Amino acid sequence: MDSNLLKVFVAVAQKQSISLGALELGFAQSNVTSRIKQLEKNIGHKLFHRVPKGVKLTLEGEKLYPLAIEVVKKMENIIFEMKSLQEQSLLRIGSTESNAAIRLSSFLVETHKKFPNMQLELITGTTEHITTLLLEYKIDIAFVSGRPKDDSIEILNEFSEKIVLLEPKIGKVPDVILTFKKGCTYNEYLHNHYSKDGICTHKNFEFGSLETILSCVEAGMGRALLPLKVVEKLGFKDTLKIIEIEKLSNIPTTLICRKDNPPKVRKYLNNLTFK
Repeated sequence: MDSNLLKVFVAVAQKQSISLGALELGFAQSNVTSRIKQLEKNIGHKLFHRVPKGVKLTLEGEKLYPLAIEVVKKMENIIFEMKSLQEQSLLRIGSTESNAAIRLSSFLVETHKKFPNMQLELITGTTEHITTLLLEYKIDIAFVSGRPKDDSIEILNEFSEKIVLLEPKIGKVPDVILTFKKGCTYNEYLHNHYSKDGICTHKNFEFGSLETILSCVEAGMGRALLPLKVVEKLGFKDTLKIIEIEKLSNIPTTLICRKDNPPKVRKYLNNLTFK
């Protein structure tokens, strides 16, 4: 049975009038009349008595009415749920710690303002870790360091970063690279840089926070490669030796997703800008 026939039946029953039911539905009165007749034919019973001021439910119509209400409500809920699938109800976000320190707060605030009904979930980690989560469909988008080479990944947006080498201001610097956990892109870039120069003796010390890395550089424990904005944000610009290395100075932060699972808010993400 066509649920639209039941919707017409419910409207007429509630208004106790074919003309008022037609007005409620935005249909022509003749259209409503023909649909009621079609429903009566399908049901095998007369559903309305005609009275001077409109219509009145027959006994069979009274029995049908609560069942029709239930079906109509269910259909409305189904339509609403299916339409809502076209909206992003949940956005799972992955981010490197360096991006989190620089721009993630403003991103979360602005995104919530733009989509107040969209739930946001956040995971931070290294580029390697959150890229793996993205490829496994465990997050929807990710802010990572550098441009991914995996063919299944799409770059939604790109943000330029000024990357600098950080050393203590005084004293000899030991051949130690201070980095944020295994899988940090900046650690990989810095090791590759020294390897090309024939220097392969650097040890690696891994830490759980950017502030700890910067404090250890300041204390003379080694060197690190990080975005200048992170250094400024955490208040170490004047306490560290900042060196620009041309080959390493432009490692962008990219906002990525899987090509086969783009977010429904893709256009918004494509147009993101940060001051």
